[in-house]
Amino acid sequence: MVELAKGVRRFRELHRAVPGISQRMLTLTTRRLCRDGLVERTAYATIPPQVEYRLTPMGRSLAEAVQRLADWSREHKDAMEDARARWDAGHPGEAE
Repeated sequence: MVELAKGVRRFRELHRAVPGISQRMLTLTTRRLCRDGLVERTAYATIPPQVEYRLTPMGRSLAEAVQRLADWSREHKDAMEDARARWDAGHPGEAE
């Protein structure tokens, strides 16, 4: 989703952009995202076959929400770390 939020990607581009993912897992993941209506798959009858993926409007909506959550998390990271330190100081032995 994160990579597709940047624009249309071919399968190989996605595979290179996601470190450590196997071709099979990427295939399963893109298939599920298509099934959920978040990603659109376009296959071109070329040799070798080319396949492109893009976010659907619903997928873009989800990507925007995830981006807002990531932005919020970065913005509040220091405050959360401070809160954890205060909690841990007042609750010895209860920290994770």
